[in-house]
Amino acid sequence: MTARAATAADASAIAAIYNEGIADRLATFETRERTADDVRAWFDGRHPAVVVESDGAIVAFAATSTYRPRDCYSGIAEFSVYTARKARGAGHGRAALECLFTEAERAGFWKLVSRVFVENTASRELLKKTGFREVGVYERHGRLDGRWRDVVIVEKLLGPS
Repeated sequence: MTARAATAADASAIAAIYNEGIADRLATFETRERTADDVRAWFDGRHPAVVVESDGAIVAFAATSTYRPRDCYSGIAEFSVYTARKARGAGHGRAALECLFTEAERAGFWKLVSRVFVENTASRELLKKTGFREVGVYERHGRLDGRWRDVVIVEKLLGPS
């Protein structure tokens, strides 16, 4: 297993993994599948993304995006992490996150934040094991397939305090 910074050339593999997450309805409110072109737009020169390869194939990714546009939040990034169905439970998500921590800190971020469906216990356990803190719960944060979903807010501080 190898974790590394992602490039635009990885966009098709990232999109395929993300689309599995969309179809599973356990990790995102998104319902529209993403194309490689959609993913290539993530590579803005500011927000790092990483991939994990196993046996020559990309099996996981983690990426950052803008948290809020105000300057005071410039060091905070949203993050996502996804693992291909066939590779779940083997440490690839953890490897992606650990690589992302390094890349995000190198890019000048001091905090990563996200929201996780309350029933997504596998993701919540992974995040706890990699140093995230559960801050609270947003109730009825959004609808997915006509059903209200609650999310747990998570954060991780990067670098020295």
